[in-house]
Amino acid sequence: MLAGQTAIYGISSVVARLLNYLLVPYYTRIMTEAEYGVITDMYALIPFALVVLTMGMESGYFRFTGRAGDEASARRVFATTWGAVTLVSLVFMALVLLFLHPLASAMNYADHPSYVWIVGAIVTLDSISAIPFARLRQKGQAFRYVFVRIFSVLINLAFCLFFYTCLPSIGVLSAIYDPSFGPGYAFVANLISSGFTLIALLPSCDRIVPRIDVRLFKTILLYSLPLLASGIAGTANEFIDRQMIKYLMPAEEAMSALGVYGAVVKIGVVMLMFTQMYRLAAEPFFLSNFREMERNSPAGGAGTISRVPAYQETGYDVDAFKRTNAEALKYFIIVSVFLFLVITLFSDLFALIVGRNFREGLYILPVVLIANMFSGVVLNLSFWYKQTGATRFALIVTGTGLVVTVVFNLLLVPGMGYYGAAIARLLCEAAMVVLSYLLNRKYFPTPYDLRRIGEYLAIGALLYGVGLWCGGMVVWMRYFLYLVLVVAFVWYAIRRERLDIPGMIRSVLKR
Repeated sequence: MLAGQTAIYGISSVVARLLNYLLVPYYTRIMTEAEYGVITDMYALIPFALVVLTMGMESGYFRFTGRAGDEASARRVFATTWGAVTLVSLVFMALVLLFLHPLASAMNYADHPSYVWIVGAIVTLDSISAIPFARLRQKGQAFRYVFVRIFSVLINLAFCLFFYTCLPSIGVLSAIYDPSFGPGYAFVANLISSGFTLIALLPSCDRIVPRIDVRLFKTILLYSLPLLASGIAGTANEFIDRQMIKYLMPAEEAMSALGVYGAVVKIGVVMLMFTQMYRLAAEPFFLSNFREMERNSPAGGAGTISRVPAYQETGYDVDAFKRTNAEALKYFIIVSVFLFLVITLFSDLFALIVGRNFREGLYILPVVLIANMFSGVVLNLSFWYKQTGATRFALIVTGTGLVVTVVFNLLLVPGMGYYGAAIARLLCEAAMVVLSYLLNRKYFPTPYDLRRIGEYLAIGALLYGVGLWCGGMVVWMRYFLYLVLVVAFVWYAIRRERLDIPGMIRSVLKR
């Protein structure tokens, strides 16, 4: 079931992201490294703001909707979470406008304060859209979800092409084109897209008006606050490296280095798409399909999870949750290793995604990809404490990661530049994987097949090493051997897991 849902959301995620990533080769060919650095900088701040404004309410919505006894209760959960996020988002936008110029100066955009308020408006609209998007996922309305996502990306793509290609060349309109506005046109296109997205989502809200049930909101917020705190730390772990590059490197180099770093990270688009589509399917699957599990909290000790069957009316219990989560992690690793091999072995082809001047940072790509893989592992290891309500562990894990991120960025970026930022991100994700696993073993032991997972990781490392050894061969022979290595890994995984590929394809098509 999870594989089928992952495939469904994966199709939309792949199509939407591929369309969106058409802008990467476009931007990196019409912008300088410093101009693209502005894009990288601003789009690193947006996820952080979204986490703050949504307050962990998406996970809270999934969990409390799954516990709702009837449709009326589910609608009340939606109205409350949506209302809270909408209110906070509107307050945020008002504060951005009120303190626009001091904020722009602090962000080194005093000459372009419009960048700040436009991005603030994007964040506001996207935050308000977050809970309606979550409702589509929770209700399994995949077609509508796909439509809105792709519609949004197409709008963004169309307006970007209009602003940068058509506007300067159309006689009447060229007079209003301002080359000094530069990256700002990308933000305007995104703002228009975000507005259309919210409008497109409104019909799916079934005429529910954002309205806060104070008592219900307090209950959901109590659950979501640790997720909010951990989300802030987790997003900082993922994106703070851009800010470290911006502020720790020499001013004359920082924005160009940030542009190169951002472009190389974009080359790992396939790995990012897989992790994203897996999250979209796995969150509602693990948080809505299993009801609250019983917990006992001995005096003086941390809560432990009992083995009392949960959600018996559908046949699910704690052991079923554990087995499913363990299998999900194993298959996540298999696909991640496959994608790592494809991207790294054929990295010179993937490098064509970005402009020539941005390819100097290609050597950090393997580090970026492994960090992305570890990020997906941390996601898998988080479902047990989100489901059981022990969300304080999320803060422990991401807080530890944030400390590692900040310390190693401070140590490495001044001397190593963006390669130091990539290493710091990898160390952060590795630390969170280790800590998450140790917490799981202590409080909610799940039968992860470490031997099998280690086997796939070792085989992937071996094949990657063979690929490096073949690097000096002529192009056609090298590519042929790379293809053999990738096919060998796929063949081994299919045989080892005894996968029924035709059956899986039929299942996905049926869904």
